[in-house]
Formats: sequence, C-alpha cells, structure tokens
Amino acid sequence: MNVSGTDSAAALRECRTSPLAGRRPGRKLNLLLAAMLVLCLARLWLMPLASSFWVDEMATAFVVRHGAAEPSLKVAPQVPASIYYVLPGIAERLFGGSEVAYRLPSVLAMAAGLLLIARIAAKLIHPDAAWFVAIVCLFLRDFNYQAADARPYALGTLVASASLWLLIRWLDSARWTDAILFVGVASLLWRVHLIFWPLYLVFALYTMVRLIGADTSVRWPKAAAVFALLGVALLPVLVQALSLFREAGAHVVAPPPSVADLARSLKPGLVAAVAAAAALMSLWFRKRLVVHAVSWAALSLVLGWWLCHPLCLFAFSRMTGNSVFLSRYLFVALPGVALAGTAIAAVFLPAQYWKPAAALGLAVLLFQGHWSHLWPAHHNSDWRAASRSLDSLSLGPDVPVICPSPFIEARPPVWRPDYPISSFLYSHLLVYRMSGKPYPFPFESSPEAEQFAAQLSKKTLSSSPRFVVYGGGRAVRFWTKWFGARPELAAWQSWRLGMFGDVEVVVFEKMHGVV
Repeated sequence: MNVSGTDSAAALRECRTSPLAGRRPGRKLNLLLAAMLVLCLARLWLMPLASSFWVDEMATAFVVRHGAAEPSLKVAPQVPASIYYVLPGIAERLFGGSEVAYRLPSVLAMAAGLLLIARIAAKLIHPDAAWFVAIVCLFLRDFNYQAADARPYALGTLVASASLWLLIRWLDSARWTDAILFVGVASLLWRVHLIFWPLYLVFALYTMVRLIGADTSVRWPKAAAVFALLGVALLPVLVQALSLFREAGAHVVAPPPSVADLARSLKPGLVAAVAAAAALMSLWFRKRLVVHAVSWAALSLVLGWWLCHPLCLFAFSRMTGNSVFLSRYLFVALPGVALAGTAIAAVFLPAQYWKPAAALGLAVLLFQGHWSHLWPAHHNSDWRAASRSLDSLSLGPDVPVICPSPFIEARPPVWRPDYPISSFLYSHLLVYRMSGKPYPFPFESSPEAEQFAAQLSKKTLSSSPRFVVYGGGRAVRFWTKWFGARPELAAWQSWRLGMFGDVEVVVFEKMHGVV
C-alpha cells in the first residue's frame, strides 16, 4: 500500500519490471473486469428496481408528494429533515412516480460513490487496487441494498466518499480551491441524514495525522480555519439536531445494541475472507509475503471510516438509551470495511496480481445474486402485491379493513380512533391504494386501541359479512388472534389471503347460517 508519490512510482516500477509485466493482458483484462462489473451491477442494483416499495420508501413518496411541511409529519420531524428528497422529486417530475423512477437517483449516487471509493483505494493502497476494492464492496449485501433504495443512504455514501476524496486532494495540494470544495461537500453530509455526524471525526482524525506527520504542506492555522468554516456551515444543522434529540425516545425502533451487535456490524467475516483469499492466491502463485509501506495517515482514514461510525452509534445508543444502532444507519461505514479488507490484502498480493485477483468478483454473482428469483425483490415487503390481493376480493366501499400503522409514532396520545388516513402514519395506504373502508389502528396494542377495537367489533365488524386485517405481519397476527377471541365473532372463520414478505392480509368471514 502507498500514499506518497514516491511509493506510487515504486509500485509502478515493480509492475513494469515483474516477470509477468510483458505478458499482462492489460487492456483486455480491463475490458473483462468492466464487463464483469456491469453484470454484477445489472443483477444486484438494476433488477430489483421495479419491486415493491417498503415502508420507509413509501414515507419518501409521501414527503415528495406532500412536502416537508405537511402537518402530519410533525409527529416524525426527523423524517423530512434531509436534502435527499430533492432528487426523487426531480425524478418523479421527469419519469413519473414509479418505483424505478424513485430509486434511480440512488443508483446514480452509488455508481458515483463506487468510483470515488475505487479512486481512494488507488491513492491510499495501490494504483491497481481500484478494481479490487470495487468488487469487495459488491460482496457487501447492505452496500448493494442502498443502490435500489429510495432513501438517503446512497446519497450519504456518495457525499461521504466525495468529502474524503476532496480532503485528500486538499491536503495533497494545499490549494484553497480544494479546501473550499471540501467544506462545501462535507457540509452537505449532515444535511443528507442527521445520523451521519460521526464521519466528521474521521475528517478531523485524518487531517490531524497528516499534520502531525508533516505529510502535507498545509499548516495548522490554515487547517484550523478550514475546519472552523466547516463548523460554521454546520451550525444550523447542529441546532436542528439538538432540538430533535429532546424527543428522540419517541422514534426508537430498536433495543440497545449488545457487544455482539457491534462486532457483527464491523463485518469481520468479510475482512477476514478477503485477507484469506489474497493469502491463498499468493501461495497459489508461490509468491513470498509482500509488505507494502503504509502511511499512518492512510491507516487512520481506512480504520476511521471502518470503525468510527459503528463505535460512535454504539456508544450513543448505550449512553442515552435511545438506540440508533440500525443496520441502515451504518451503511455509510461500509466503504471502510471494503478498504480495510483491501488494505490487508495488500500485505499478500504482489503488484501484478491486483487485477487478476479482482476477477474473483464473479463470485459476487454466485453468492449475492438471489438466484432463487428471476427478478429479485429489493426488500422483504411486498405492499404492492398485498394491496392488489385486497382488490381481487372486490371489497365494497363499506367492508371494514383494519389497518395498523407501520410507523412507531402511531401510538397514543398521537394516535386516536379518528386519526386521518390521509397522513404520514398511513402513507402506505396512499401509495398503494386498496378497496374497502380503512380503520386506522396504532403501531402496536394499547389499552386505548383495544377499547376502540372492542367497540368496533361489537358495533361494526359483527354486523358486516366480512372484514380484513391488513398490514405488517406482527401487527396482523396480533389483531387476528385478538379478534378471533371476541365472543361476538366466535362463529366466524378467518383465513390468510397471502403472505407478502413481512406483510400479511387476513380475511374474517361470517359462516353461513350464523345470525
């Protein structure tokens, strides 16, 4: 691995003077790697685009179509607090409101992010490591997930990668133009998602290591001025984040993380697998261990990108009791995982084997291709098919449909029996419309919800020939069991219309002859 220009030149001389240098296919190998990458992206990123939205993507559609100032969004003010929504808004105006149109900005953002990650690897690790790190990224299921997700995470990966690339450029060149570009792009990162704040520690760490090691012509006063400017640009976001922190407990959807959760989030298995594959390749070609010079600055960036975000969110979750340790909130650290694996591989791989090693990316198609389905689903939630199944029942406009909200904010005192359906908490009913008369239920059971359900069961459900429970699987199963135990519905029968990933539809029907 290398960072300095001297190390880069030495690595290139090694490639030219190696016994295989004259025999390397060069251009043909690049074409082969490009074709392989296109196949991987087509299967992993493009083919899931037309599948159903999941819950948070339907929230995206709601924000885009109703605006961030829509009154019902006040129950979840963190949801519209992102510049990301500009992109799907543009996509909808240009291409319509389909799932593909909404997800297209994420595909483009991830493609640009992948290019920048490859350039960072070529700069910090080895000039030929770009293809290798790109393939390692594609081994990460959550990395690919972002590309087909109409949520801010792909944009976050792009902005984080661009910020680090511009930071490297600025510290290499010491030009004010690069410094201003870094501040401009880095100031957007927190505006993409409020959970991305730990990345600013990585920026500071890498800069300090370069300054302390005299590995840049930038001096401390100039660096302090640039980071002060970045701090000023972030002040409005800081004020917003602090105001939202006071009610953070109302939006927690995960339990506090354990040490095992933290360990899994670091993806040690992938890092170890990449290192083992590189070591086996070195043995296969009977090459001795090759240890490349690694600057402390390069190491600080790679380790910081890999470890800082998970460690900070873990500590925050444990210290405050408001858990934000969700896999999707950790997506922005995944390039660091790929860079860490690539950095360890550099210990084993001679220079001439970087590109041949990247050809192992064919294994991405084998292990990540979801070959049990011709058209893989983006998420294990098929709300579109579930709503269509309801339509297939030809429900009349008066047939009751029990609709638990999929959003945790839908609970008393926010939720009430007459809560409007045309709201953020029931955005799934607005994106995928269905027949019948919907009755809004909260996210989970409560005394108020059960009192409302009892009254509804006696006065409305028992006099209807049938009714439906529709929503997330856990909520549907709870209310199916609850209504099945009601005495006024004792002679009724229920049956599952289908399971659509983690979405379920259960139909209750009055048995013939029952009065």
